[in-house]
Amino acid sequence: MYHVDLNSDLGESFGAYTIGLDKEVIAQISSANVACGYHAGDPLVMAETARLCREAGVAIGAHPGFPDLMGFGRRNMACSPKEVKAYMSYQLGALYAFAKAAGLTLQHVKPHGALYNMAAKDAALARAIAEAVAEFDDKLILLGLANSFLLTEAEAVGLRTASEVFADRAYQADGSLVPRSKEGAVIHDKQLAIARTVRMVKEGKVTAITGEEVPLRADSICVHGDNPSAVEFVREIRKTLTEEGVQVEALGNFIQ
Repeated sequence: MYHVDLNSDLGESFGAYTIGLDKEVIAQISSANVACGYHAGDPLVMAETARLCREAGVAIGAHPGFPDLMGFGRRNMACSPKEVKAYMSYQLGALYAFAKAAGLTLQHVKPHGALYNMAAKDAALARAIAEAVAEFDDKLILLGLANSFLLTEAEAVGLRTASEVFADRAYQADGSLVPRSKEGAVIHDKQLAIARTVRMVKEGKVTAITGEEVPLRADSICVHGDNPSAVEFVREIRKTLTEEGVQVEALGNFIQ
């Protein structure tokens, strides 16, 4: 039996701005990555997202990013590992309060946006993130890009790790994601994206944008649901995985 988690980045509304269809997405996933107020989210949104996760029986994790509200956390920032570690601790503490109030326990941590991508290739930043998580709660799972420093550094400090793949993103030969600024970075053909996802889970391989076969481990699939067609895409992925004999469940149920 194959096991895989379906995760989505949620709670990214802020103030008067509503981003995403969180309630609809939560019904389809097994784990939620909740924004912690730096790149998106605010206290009311965090509280409401935690409530929705509790009611749906979805595991909750922190989704900390750079302090970059205007850039939605997608701009690279020149922060030292010491700064990054402090930013992590601050955001973990914030979401922990709302999770506890909702009667939930944090399951995992997944960095957001530029912080995620930079740490995937920068061992010092990855170690800062891993240390912050381990010092906060060493039972948490660190969710990171397959074959990245985020996973190796987390393992080095004794954390459990989960290898993340992306259903609708193209890969480079080194296993990193094709930057969104490049043509072909996002896969718009739903059936192609689903077929690639099933292959990543069952065969541990994906074809790079340049044609190479890239080995990877797929513990968790990141899906986005910020519009009605995307929500339908998430439904189709889950349905197809089930038909292919893949058990969709939260990370905490199968990550050792």
